[in-house]
Amino acid sequence: MRQYLKYLIPLVIPLFILILPLSAFPFDGITIIQQRVIAIFLLAALCWVFEPIPIYATSVVIIVLELLLLSNKGIIFFRLGEGTPEFGALLSYKDIMATFASPIIMLFLGGFFLAMAATKYRLDVNLARVLLKPFGSDPKFVMLGLMLITGIFSMFMSNTATTAMMLSILTPVIAVFSRNDPGRIAFALCIPVAANIGGIGTPIGTPPNAIALKYLVGDNLITFGEWMAFGVPFVVIMMALAWFLINKLYGADTKSIDLNIKGKFLKTPKAITVYITFGLTILLWLMGSAHGMNSYTVALIPVAIFSITGIINKEDLKKISWDVLWLVSGGIALGLALDKTGLAKLMVNSIPFDAYSPYIVLFGAAFLCLVMANFMSHTATANLLMPIMAALGASMTSLAPLGGQMTLILVVTFAASLGMSLPISTPPNALAHATGNVESSQMAKVGVIMGVVGVLGSFVLVWILNIVGFIG
Repeated sequence: MRQYLKYLIPLVIPLFILILPLSAFPFDGITIIQQRVIAIFLLAALCWVFEPIPIYATSVVIIVLELLLLSNKGIIFFRLGEGTPEFGALLSYKDIMATFASPIIMLFLGGFFLAMAATKYRLDVNLARVLLKPFGSDPKFVMLGLMLITGIFSMFMSNTATTAMMLSILTPVIAVFSRNDPGRIAFALCIPVAANIGGIGTPIGTPPNAIALKYLVGDNLITFGEWMAFGVPFVVIMMALAWFLINKLYGADTKSIDLNIKGKFLKTPKAITVYITFGLTILLWLMGSAHGMNSYTVALIPVAIFSITGIINKEDLKKISWDVLWLVSGGIALGLALDKTGLAKLMVNSIPFDAYSPYIVLFGAAFLCLVMANFMSHTATANLLMPIMAALGASMTSLAPLGGQMTLILVVTFAASLGMSLPISTPPNALAHATGNVESSQMAKVGVIMGVVGVLGSFVLVWILNIVGFIG
């Protein structure tokens, strides 16, 4: 019976939502299109939890259902009533299909090309040998080394790019563990967790931080250095907690990792091209927009160079994890539907924040953001919530003793980066899941704990900042 439930529940609940009258929903002014988005959202969430089909297949189903039920080129039967207020606005089919070629997908592709080239020309093995040597042979401290390196890089460059690079370094290390050693899970998990946490440390570390800065102006202005003054200590504490938690849950059976990795850097023309391109790409990512390019544009440079030089050939292209690209596309498409149909904004605005205690507002806003960030893009979540939180923080006089608008913006910003419970929650999670060493349930266990603890920790942080007069 339990076996059939995992197929029935994801199917029956969304169908039930579709046949409900609009008056049954607790939102004023909900449209038929928004009702369909709720059904697709529940279908996706339940399929990702119960996994009746592969998670990448769920993402493809999301995009197809959006094209059929929500787009201006869907089945004509589902477009009857178009133009009426209760029907709502249809999405452009081009926007939905564009999720397959979203800039974040291009970033993934660049990361895959770098990782493949690094493995093919033994750059990953040699980097592992150089970077991990100072951390000894104890698996716990080797993992700490990986997390520290990942966290530092992700403060200044894309979390996805950092994860792609570090997972390529991880490959020769994880090969040391036996197939059933929990150490495989620990090492595969530590990279995305460190990347997600590390991005909090600087204003450019992750898009939600940059979005928050748009609203931290005037009396609430925070400089780059001031952000790091409270961001980096928070990252260090969260990183230590993550390291302890992962070791506690998935401690390695192997007592020692022989990091005496043999090999030397190759000196062939193609190998040198890989080294230069690898270094150049990372440098351009680290420089941010100083050169006028964003991380997505930079990611396509190695794709072009490796294709032209034959470093990555058509046989190598077959090895790309296309299922990961589909998985991420589905998450982007789901966020697009929530955003463009106005459903997410409707749901957020339906909560009467003004009627509650400022403490309840802070906790409610942070945990709402945390939940949303687990199912849709962190950037989309921040883009959606930040204007509302900025307006709410400015209008709620009861928040003033707690730091007012700045406090509300900071806790929501931190919560946006802590949504990392599912493979679709963040691109780093998807990349780690693609290694085959960590399952969704294992990722969820660590992600939920770190998310809740992190949100509570952010309250302690802003309370301290308020006490010392940094905010308020």
